[in-house]
Amino acid sequence: MQKIRVAVIGYGHLGRFHAQKVDALEASELVAIVDANIDRAKLAQEAHPHAKVVNNLKDIINEIDAAIIVTPTSTHFEIAKYLVEQKKHVFCEKPITEKEVQALELVALVEKQAMVFQAGHSERFHEIFERVDDFKDYFSVPSIIRLERIAAFKGRATDVDVVQDLMIHDLDLISFLFRETPVAIEAKGFKIRTSKWDHVTAILDFASGKKAFVTVGRNFVKEVRSLEVTSARGTFFVDLMKNEVLVASKEANQVDEYVKVFSYNKRDHLLIEQDYFYKSIANRTPPIVSAKDGQKAIRLLDFVIKSLESGHKENVR
Repeated sequence: MQKIRVAVIGYGHLGRFHAQKVDALEASELVAIVDANIDRAKLAQEAHPHAKVVNNLKDIINEIDAAIIVTPTSTHFEIAKYLVEQKKHVFCEKPITEKEVQALELVALVEKQAMVFQAGHSERFHEIFERVDDFKDYFSVPSIIRLERIAAFKGRATDVDVVQDLMIHDLDLISFLFRETPVAIEAKGFKIRTSKWDHVTAILDFASGKKAFVTVGRNFVKEVRSLEVTSARGTFFVDLMKNEVLVASKEANQVDEYVKVFSYNKRDHLLIEQDYFYKSIANRTPPIVSAKDGQKAIRLLDFVIKSLESGHKENVR
C-alpha cells in the first residue's frame, strides 16, 4: 500500500511527538517538517534526517498528501485554509481556529473541497470513553458534572489563555459524552501569571437539567485531571491521570461495594488519532473528530470568553 506523504508544521513541544508518530505508523511517511525557527529546525533535522526541513510550507506543498498543524492557535486558520485550498488533507491540533467565524469558513471549505479534516481533540481517546454505554444511566439523567484540568505553572502555551489551551478539551468532551448543547454559560476567572486568563471556572446550564462546572488553571498547587458525574443514580468519577474509575451506585448494599474501583488501559492518544486520520484518507471515510466538531467546541469557547469579559451569564444562541 502506498504511504501517505505527511508534513508536520511546527516542531515545538507537541510537534516533536507528532513527528515521532508519523514515523511510527505504517500508513504514513514523514516527508517534511516546517518550522521557521532555526534552533527547532536544527533539532528536527537531527531527529529526522530522512525528512526535509524547511521554513516555508509552500516549498514542499507539491510533495505531500497531508499535513499536521502544530503551530500557535493564531496561525491555524491561515495555514489550514491554504492546505485545504491546495487539496491537502489536514490534521489540526485544537482549537482549530481562534474564532468561530473562522471555523465556520473552514468547515464550508472542507466540504467544498471534499478533503479529510480532523480536529485534534485527544481527550476523547481515553479507553474509558469507549465504554460509556456501560455507565449510560449516569450520563442520561439530570446530573451535576464536574471537570477539572489544573496544574502548576509550566511556562508553556502562554500565547493563549487557559480557555483556549485547556478548557477546549473539556468543552469538547461535554459535547461528545453528553450530546447536548448548553443553553447558558457563566464564567469567572483570574489573570495571575500572564496578561491572559490563567484560572477559569465555567458553569454550563442544560435544558435537560444537567449542570456542568468546568475548572481549568495553570497556576495551581497540584495537577488534577478528572471527570465526575453525580445524580440520583450515584456518582461516576474518572481520574484521567491515573486511568482509574470510581463508581458509587445507589444500588450497592454492602459496605465493601459502596465504592467500586477499577482501572483502564493507558493509551498513546496521538498515535491513535493519527491512525484514524490516515485510515479516513485511505478509505475515504469521515474523520473521527471532524472540523464541525472543532467548530462546536470553539463556539462554546467563545461564549465562555464573552462571559468572562462581560461579567454576566451568557445565553447560548
